[in-house]
Amino acid sequence: QVQLVESGGGLVQPGGSLRLSCAASTIIFSFDSMGWYRQGLGNQRELVAIITSGGSTNYADSVKGRFTISRDNAKNTVYLQMNSLKPDDTAVYYCQAERRGRNYWGKGTLVTVSS
Repeated sequence: QVQLVESGGGLVQPGGSLRLSCAASTIIFSFDSMGWYRQGLGNQRELVAIITSGGSTNYADSVKGRFTISRDNAKNTVYLQMNSLKPDDTAVYYCQAERRGRNYWGKGTLVTVSS
């Protein structure tokens, strides 16, 4: 059974940085893609960033230039580096993996951007 465990969330001031980690219980190279989604209070879950098995990346317009998704195959971990954080980035961030049309989700980690 695939398990995804997020970590790295917390409280940060506007303009600050955080790095989220998503540790997988299996080799991440087996996934067609992995991504980060977020869900703010009262909002729908939205895609933040995605990285394919080939290394291609895609970002939501709202985070382009500020967030970077990367992965370490040796550690079976995907990262989300978040810089220049804004209050609007406050949300629960979820790790997601897709393999042959099946999606797997972590339980989420809370990021709060506030002064």
